[in-house]
Amino acid sequence: MRPPKVLSASSICSDRVWNNAGEELGAIEELMIDVDTGQVAYAVLSFGGFMGFGDKLFAIPWNALKLDVANKVFKLNVERKLLENAPGFDKDNWPDMADSAWGSEIYKHYGYEPYWDRGRSVRM
Repeated sequence: MRPPKVLSASSICSDRVWNNAGEELGAIEELMIDVDTGQVAYAVLSFGGFMGFGDKLFAIPWNALKLDVANKVFKLNVERKLLENAPGFDKDNWPDMADSAWGSEIYKHYGYEPYWDRGRSVRM
């Protein structure tokens, strides 16, 4: 089965996220779009809690998620413990996701280079 090249944001929100160990990690709550570039900056993942109560939210670099078409889920190749120790937030207290220092820490936590740093050359 070929993966789709384009998906609607509404079809992605509420999709389940699993890791490669077969553990369910949560669900995608929101997609955060960089309005200057059109790039999906983060998927906001809800994790923990019970039946939607007490869920902690996590910004996940979009390129850390891979679509598993056969199982109709997204895969996040991290151990559950890494997610449990990730910087998170609650639904009533979101971080400033436009803050590149905060964003760089999020990308670093998951082992990815921020999309806004790709291809940037250093001048001496």
